[in-house]
Amino acid sequence: MGHMVEACARKRGHEIVCRIEPTPTLPEGKEIYSPEEGFQSEAFRSADVAIEFTTPATAEDNIRKAWEQNVPVVSGSTGWNPEKLKIKNYELKINDNKTIITNETGRTMLVWSSNFSVGVNVFFELNKFLAEQLQAQPQYTPSITETHHIHKLDKPSGTAKTLAEGLRVMGYGVQDSEIESIREGEVPGTHEVKWDSDEDTIIITHIAKGREGFALGAVLAAEKIKNSKLKIKIDEII
Repeated sequence: MGHMVEACARKRGHEIVCRIEPTPTLPEGKEIYSPEEGFQSEAFRSADVAIEFTTPATAEDNIRKAWEQNVPVVSGSTGWNPEKLKIKNYELKINDNKTIITNETGRTMLVWSSNFSVGVNVFFELNKFLAEQLQAQPQYTPSITETHHIHKLDKPSGTAKTLAEGLRVMGYGVQDSEIESIREGEVPGTHEVKWDSDEDTIIITHIAKGREGFALGAVLAAEKIKNSKLKIKIDEII
């Protein structure tokens, strides 16, 4: 994802001032740092926004280190709860699959999402619309299946959890533990919501063809932070 984000950002005319990797593999002088050096570097402090896609075990610490340098963050790491980041004088807002944290001056310091893909966010809205339409039809029972590559660490996916939460808000008792999670090959991500009855079945599906959509959404969110002098409205992120 880091390479995808970098390519997307450069394509949109942005400058990459600092890259941080667990084990730097490029020659010195290529704007790449270890975590120990990167967050303390002048290059990192010069950034307008940091984009963070790592692991559930490292995301919180990475974000706090960025905040220590007064650098806001766009994070797409799933499998952890960004609400743990709330600190004194910081305001936390949650809307659907987005968590936004602002500091005491109203500056956006974090935009976190379970999925930054524009198509997936449309899929979230379609999921809620269908749930609303079927509220008066109790013969339909919803279920969720998600499929990802074998390297994905969290199960079920953050996107699937967001879909389940959207159903629970509408009164359906779909729990995270009931989501079917499949790990196979190098599948970027497929999510399916099925509404089954004795008469028929309704299925809505989102299939990611690659990771470019996730990267683009994260860069769009970073652009909102960079270009806004005021609080970002939640509905403007995607």
